[in-house]
Amino acid sequence: MEIKIIKADMRYLDDCAEILRGSELGMRYFVNRNQEYVGKKLITESFEKKEMYVALDKEGTCVGFAWIALSGIFHWFPYLHIIAVRADMRGKGIGKQLMAFFEEVSFVQEDCPKAFLVVGDFNTDAIALYKKLGYVQVGEIPGLYVPEIAELLMMKERPEPQDVHP
Repeated sequence: MEIKIIKADMRYLDDCAEILRGSELGMRYFVNRNQEYVGKKLITESFEKKEMYVALDKEGTCVGFAWIALSGIFHWFPYLHIIAVRADMRGKGIGKQLMAFFEEVSFVQEDCPKAFLVVGDFNTDAIALYKKLGYVQVGEIPGLYVPEIAELLMMKERPEPQDVHP
C-alpha cells in the first residue's frame, strides 16, 4: 500500500490514540487498574517533543504511526518507542514502511551507527519481523512495563554502504 510518512502535528493526536487503543499494545500496556485507556496521555508527549511520525494513505487518512526518539536510548542512539498500524490496515506493508522510515532517519546521523527498540516477548509476529529486518536481541528486561511481560531489547547496526561497481 502506498503511504506518505510525515512529522505529525496535533491534528493527528486523536487518530494515533485510537490506533494505539485498537492494538494489542494498547490493550496490554495502556489500560490502568480501573480498565481505563490511558494511551492518549502518554502519546501526547510524543507530539509535544515533535517525535511522532504518521503514515497517511492517499486520501490523507492516518493509518499508522511511529514514535521515534533520535537520541532516545542511552541519550545517544535512535529508539523506536512505539509503532502501530490501524487494525483494518495491518498486513498491507505499512509497518515495514514505518520501520524503513525509522532506519532512514536513524542512520542518516553520522555519529549513530546503531538503532534500538524493545518488543514484548508475547509479540512473536513483531519479533519475527524485526529479526527479518536485521535486528538482533541484545538483552531482556523482565517486567519493565508490565510484571508478566519481558521486553526484548533489539538493536540493528547501520548497514555498510554497498559497493557500486560500474
